[in-house]
Amino acid sequence: MARLFSEQFAFSAGDSIVVIGLGRFGGSVAQSLMRLGHDVMGIDRDSDLVQKWSNVLTCAVQADSTDVNVMRQLGVADFSHAIVGIGTDMSSSLMTLMALTELQIRDIWVKAFTAEHGQIAQRIGAHHVVYPEADMGARVAHLITGRMIDFIEFDDGFAIARIHAPACTHNKTLLTSRVREHFGVTVVGLKRGNTEFEHATADTMILPGDLLVVSGLTSKIERLAGSTAKDA
Repeated sequence: MARLFSEQFAFSAGDSIVVIGLGRFGGSVAQSLMRLGHDVMGIDRDSDLVQKWSNVLTCAVQADSTDVNVMRQLGVADFSHAIVGIGTDMSSSLMTLMALTELQIRDIWVKAFTAEHGQIAQRIGAHHVVYPEADMGARVAHLITGRMIDFIEFDDGFAIARIHAPACTHNKTLLTSRVREHFGVTVVGLKRGNTEFEHATADTMILPGDLLVVSGLTSKIERLAGSTAKDA
């Protein structure tokens, strides 16, 4: 789940990022960011968690993230990006956010576990709020229907998904099927059998069994994924 959200973070290659809260979510995000080539400082009050991640992250520090002076001493003010992944302690999460705001971190992400938490975080100064449990629940619901093989939803209902080519596209080029015109969805590429992924063009022929990578509003992708030949 956390790997999914690490893909949403718009960081440049090699950026240094501080992740606060090294529990299941924060730790997994931090590890994923390391794999993507970022330097990551992890901060947590729990010495056991710090020990667990000390050999994985660039550095891991046991500290009170709600204390702005401690955070300043750790050099957190030098980081451009911060992710607050603290679990269910809303008070610690928001106080940490206040400390980061005081340090003038330009890009702050906060994991929220309720709508109220998220709303308060945005008012205090969070630039981005993610709801892992709610978003993952929606993603699983889409996958369970069988219409989507994979699904990532971003802000404002925009999504990228991998779907089985619907019947209305079979044995037609994208130009002929007019997927974008009929459904408001862009076909980015396709994969056929054991072949490599290929980028789609207007002349790309779609065959039964193809897997399509598409982008657009979630509601429109759902409509395309569930369409039949008569819908075209």
